Amino acid sequence: MTAATGLKRLAIAVTGVAAAAFATLIGLSFLIPAASIRDAVKKEIHDVTGLDPTLRGDISVSLFPHASVTFHNVLFADNGGTQPALDADEMIARLSYFPLLAGRIEISDITLVRPTITIAFAQDGRSNWSGLTASLAQALQPTPSRSGSFSEIGIHDGTIVVRDARAQGPEQINNVDFEVAWPSISRSFAATGRFVWRDQPVEASLTLSDFLAALTGKNSGFKLRLASQPLDFAFDGTASNEPTLKMAGTLDVESPSLRDALRWTGKRRVPFGGFKRFALRAQSDVNNGTVSLTNVNVELDGNRAEGVLTLATDGHRAVQGTLAADSLDLTHYVSGARLMATNERTWDRLPIALDGLADFNVDLRLSAASIKIGNAQLGRTAAAANMSGGKLKVTIGDSQAFGGSATGTFGIGNGKDGIEVSSHVRFDDVDLGNCLSQIFGLHKLEGHGTLALDVDGSGKSVWALTHTLSGTANLNAHNGALIGIDVEQLLQRLEKRPLSGNGDFRTGRTPFDRLMLDVKIDQGVISVQKLEFNGPAVKLRLAGEASIPARDLDLQGTATLVSANTTDDFALPFTVQGPWDNPVPLPDASSLIRHSNAAAPLLEAVKRHSAGDAVRSVIDQLFAAPAAAPPVTTKPAAATAPAASEYKPAAVPTPATAQ
Repeated sequence: MTAATGLKRLAIAVTGVAAAAFATLIGLSFLIPAASIRDAVKKEIHDVTGLDPTLRGDISVSLFPHASVTFHNVLFADNGGTQPALDADEMIARLSYFPLLAGRIEISDITLVRPTITIAFAQDGRSNWSGLTASLAQALQPTPSRSGSFSEIGIHDGTIVVRDARAQGPEQINNVDFEVAWPSISRSFAATGRFVWRDQPVEASLTLSDFLAALTGKNSGFKLRLASQPLDFAFDGTASNEPTLKMAGTLDVESPSLRDALRWTGKRRVPFGGFKRFALRAQSDVNNGTVSLTNVNVELDGNRAEGVLTLATDGHRAVQGTLAADSLDLTHYVSGARLMATNERTWDRLPIALDGLADFNVDLRLSAASIKIGNAQLGRTAAAANMSGGKLKVTIGDSQAFGGSATGTFGIGNGKDGIEVSSHVRFDDVDLGNCLSQIFGLHKLEGHGTLALDVDGSGKSVWALTHTLSGTANLNAHNGALIGIDVEQLLQRLEKRPLSGNGDFRTGRTPFDRLMLDVKIDQGVISVQKLEFNGPAVKLRLAGEASIPARDLDLQGTATLVSANTTDDFALPFTVQGPWDNPVPLPDASSLIRHSNAAAPLLEAVKRHSAGDAVRSVIDQLFAAPAAAPPVTTKPAAATAPAASEYKPAAVPTPATAQ
């Protein structure tokens, strides 16, 4: 017999066996009653899982491509079906071929099609799965007679509904597709698949090293991974639930936008700016609703810090902890604050929204080697942030700021009249040029000194806030200068030529030895209580008011030119009026006229009620051709008539006006 003949006979034999098996299967499909199939499947499901399904619909048997039995309208419930836990349109039980040839029904795997899994928690924490879980645990108890059976359960196009009597509304998870590795012989349990929650697809995997221990609340290895576009979550450790939930292991959380992730998980809006990329890795310990994180490495908006954190997840959410960082850039979190309107000339009138502050409490202590806030750069800083009852309070314990130090508190939160703000800060021995320019945007002062600001206010918008601001501000400075004006040069020119006009006085600087400023703020109006400017050549005294809502000034003062050779100092009253960003200082006109030699005859004539000749004399002096330089005499300079070029003709009254 040749090899070809042998192979041919083998093929004929195999074909015959297959045909016989096929014929047997067809015969069995007709010979085994549907009730027997139903009872056999129910019994095996009960033996493997301890659950008793309620098979309420029709049964259909299919032999190709796999031998399977399909049950329609299947229910799993606790307490005899009074609390539905799982309701599936179909349950497909795929059967093993060889036992079927012997007339036995053995399941190789089960698929639940379009199931609705309902998890309902009562006020006492008990769920409708409590009885089913106990049945599962009883079925998984090791027994000598237990043999292997089906080890795979599939869930296709399912829905999970979670109802908690202690929460506001149900949560629903859709498009659930999972493959479950059932521990028919081994102790482990694994589930992998995907679902859709709040319109976001999520890839998920769960592994329990000891499924029986997990069901009975004992310690078991536990791995969970959730991956989605808003958030990735991974935990690798152990878990138990006896008597309360306990977990310990490594926690990894990552998100390209924490703001989007928080919105996805339920927060409608988060105040302030920032909250982009977020990453956290820590050793976690969960016990009775409290999550303790140690060896924390956290990154948020490019800032990195290390420390410990404690999160309370039961009841009102709270965060406590201590973090340390090399450097922090907090610019992102103040960039969302809009102070000025679109035209950049008036305060913003849009309502201020601080939604979300009342959702959780924060008690966080933070230290950093350097902190940047907008244009402000701070050195080593220790601060604390406390948020409670919808109000945020930041306390600066100590900060190396602008060559000196800074301390104080800043608060913002929701109040009965809108948003409430407060600022009680003090800068000691700081570089005022950097401090005022970086924090307040003022570039008019140099020197070192101390600045204290204590203000409070409330309102529904920034514009409304400016109408309620009240408090005090104090400045004590030394060895500095007023930038943008040379008061000494201006006074010297006006002393010699009072009617020559001011000229270009908005350049240069005026040095001072001591500057003291005390102001009181009442309902948006700043009242200057005291301003003393003492310099080597100039003294300034100033009083008046400034409006915060209108952003304008109305100040009056006196500038004195200190003379080293005489006690007769030149003093000139002046006013400062106009908008904050472009105020106009104006010397007192009547004082200039009184100091003018050319105007003296006019003033005397007015007193004698005969101004005609006096006006003509003034005009002759103002418009006369320049004379040759007079010989040097000991006659005082005040008695010498100024040159015509020293006066502006436009400033001189006409004869008609004088008359």
